[in-house]
Amino acid sequence: MTDFEKLGLLYLGRQQDPATGASQSGPLLYDSRDLLTHALVVGMTGSGKTGLGIVLMEEAAIDGVPVIAIDPKGDLGNLLLTFPSLSASAFRPWIDEDDARRAGTTAEAFAAQQASLWSAGLASWGQDGDRIERLRRAAAFDIFTPGSRAGRQVSILSSFAAPGGREDDESVAERAAGTATSALALAGVDAPPRSREHNLVASILGHAWQRGEGLDLASLVRQIQTPPFDTFGVVDLEAFCPAKERFALAMRLNGVLAAPGFESWMEGEPLDPQGLLYTAEGRPRVAIFSIAHLGDAERMFFVSLLLNQVIGWIRRQPGTTSLRAILYMDEIVGYFPPVANPPSKGPLLTLLKQARAHGLGVILATQNPVDLDYKGLANIGTWFLGRLQTERDKARVLDGLVAAGGFEPSEAGRLLSGLKKRVFLMHNVHERRPVLFESRWTLSYLRGPLSRDQIRALQAAQAAPARTPDVVPFGAPGPRVAAATAATAPAVAGRASGTDGPRAGRGPSGEAAGRPLVPPGIREVFVPATTAGPVVYRPWILGAARVRLADRSLDVDEMRDVVYLAPVTDGAVPLDWAGATRADLPAADVEATAASAEARYRPLPAAAAQPRRYGEWAKSFGRWVAQQERLELFRHPGLRLTSRPGESERDFRIRVQLAARDARDAAIDAVRKKYAPKQAALAERLRRAESAIAREQQEAAGQKAQTAISIGATVLGALFARRAATAGTIGRATTAARGVGRSMKETADVERAEATAEAARAAVARLEDDVAADVAAISSRHEQEAPFEVVAIAPKRGDVEVQYVALAWVPEATAS
Repeated sequence: MTDFEKLGLLYLGRQQDPATGASQSGPLLYDSRDLLTHALVVGMTGSGKTGLGIVLMEEAAIDGVPVIAIDPKGDLGNLLLTFPSLSASAFRPWIDEDDARRAGTTAEAFAAQQASLWSAGLASWGQDGDRIERLRRAAAFDIFTPGSRAGRQVSILSSFAAPGGREDDESVAERAAGTATSALALAGVDAPPRSREHNLVASILGHAWQRGEGLDLASLVRQIQTPPFDTFGVVDLEAFCPAKERFALAMRLNGVLAAPGFESWMEGEPLDPQGLLYTAEGRPRVAIFSIAHLGDAERMFFVSLLLNQVIGWIRRQPGTTSLRAILYMDEIVGYFPPVANPPSKGPLLTLLKQARAHGLGVILATQNPVDLDYKGLANIGTWFLGRLQTERDKARVLDGLVAAGGFEPSEAGRLLSGLKKRVFLMHNVHERRPVLFESRWTLSYLRGPLSRDQIRALQAAQAAPARTPDVVPFGAPGPRVAAATAATAPAVAGRASGTDGPRAGRGPSGEAAGRPLVPPGIREVFVPATTAGPVVYRPWILGAARVRLADRSLDVDEMRDVVYLAPVTDGAVPLDWAGATRADLPAADVEATAASAEARYRPLPAAAAQPRRYGEWAKSFGRWVAQQERLELFRHPGLRLTSRPGESERDFRIRVQLAARDARDAAIDAVRKKYAPKQAALAERLRRAESAIAREQQEAAGQKAQTAISIGATVLGALFARRAATAGTIGRATTAARGVGRSMKETADVERAEATAEAARAAVARLEDDVAADVAAISSRHEQEAPFEVVAIAPKRGDVEVQYVALAWVPEATAS
């Protein structure tokens, strides 16, 4: 049971013989890409349904696939209970004292029992602490608790933000309707779709989003009272929904905002799927949303918001045939009913229909299949069927299995009725017939639902200081620029504040005075003041340039406007661009006049009052910018991917992971395609050989029987006939002798057929070894993450256009 670490294959358990229930040799490996057609896990309490769901998520994490898991019961937090040491001390904090008492022992002894149980259980499935450690290294695991500070907090504000990316008007309207339903349900307003209240709130959201504007609950409350439109369709707004009714609706929503503790819904990480699926470093994450502590209305509100956010995310992703991420929801009952239309049903149906094309697999789990919408079940490709509670549930599942093909009703009914704990019948549309299997032992310790205090302790143990990426932001100056800026910053700051540096260029005491007279031909600009109060300006030289950074081989062509400020003095070298600092200021934002007529000015150095100097400085500025400006990008040589200007290291890492997965799956497909004709030919050769064995065995058996009869007849004739041999007796003896010869020939034919079949089996085994070797080579290539290269693109000759060099008056802080 060790041959299960294979690319793109999830180790689910061990296949069983449907006739006897006996385990078969070798692991059951499930192609992760089959999850793109989604999956359903069905089973009553105690069937092992949650354990199988955790197995699926563990395997996905090991394969580098991130997961968003919605946990209404609080069980899925067990994914964080992973103990590579498998020691009693690691299990002890998670032992329930009541469980120990019921077992008639102490908590310490019970922890030792659990550690021994888990060690033995894992070993029986070919697993150990090293595989647990591999799981922990492969992905980050976090528990989010919306509306509570027990786990990681998540803010719902982004759910009211304007959709971005490629969402069309229809998608925006659909999302607005779903968000309106969720918000009204949270406020306890019975407003079904197309009701007056629902249409009003959805229209307000849609109106803002179409204009690219986001809202939050507070602004939604205000706009319900005074909507941004006067008519609704062709009807006057007041006639459609009078002000008095709008006020009452606004008060209901305002009551939600004013409820104690609701501020915790606004704190924490944004409800952004990209940020939830990957950490700040670009590491895959299993994000578990524990909502057991919420009321029914709050659960529905949050789940529908999250699902709508996921829909928006998948629509921004390019198409793929690889599995990019998984959305798992435990205990789906009530969120996807066959008749009613809660806020969660619409987005779930949309995900089941559309998520596949964008690489998202949806896994749903339930105890009662009759409580699910049949339209959604028609979009699910894999069913994991465990023990069922009622005959009605079995009948519903049987109908689905028989309709899908592969099982006779009687056979399917027999298997469903005989399922034991942790044994599942898997119907996968990508396989020829259903499979009976026992799910493997989980790497995580299944101790049951976690309380908020336990979640708080778990998350505190998970917390670690955030690592600041050791990269230069794309589009920012390169390392040499940063080093030069750091070296000159103290001196520049001192000259700007008047506390350091040469005193040349100041008045007798460096005091501020009226605006100096500047000769014609010198362009003057004013940097906007960022603080209130009296403004004192100090003279600097500002250089503005437009720089093109292009590399055809990398498909990069960026235009960049840069602004630098350099101090000017009356020294021997009045201006040195090496001491300039990059200004975070677009050239268009500088002003032509001072911020105030009462502004004061530091003295102007003599060199800055000479127009001819500015032409010289412009030439030297152009040369300096050409040497200074660089566009630093990350490059992955193996995949030939280059980061885009402005793309963060995290986002590039995520893009590399997805591209690597696509390349890996394409390589595996190519191997399968390469060997498919040989496999088909060998399979046919083996089939014919096995058919020949059966035929030859049948013929040999028949010949043996005939020979035995002939010999028996001859012997009996010889014993009971006359003493003198008759011609008939001699003839029977001759026939019997020939029968013996033919029987020996048939036996030899059987042996030759078996030798042919054995040769065919050996050829199949050799071919399987070749396939495994090729796949292993792919594995070694893709599991070794190649380091990024940093490529720097410099402007070519003629790619720096100096826009102007001017005298810049820069405000400095003064004491009033």
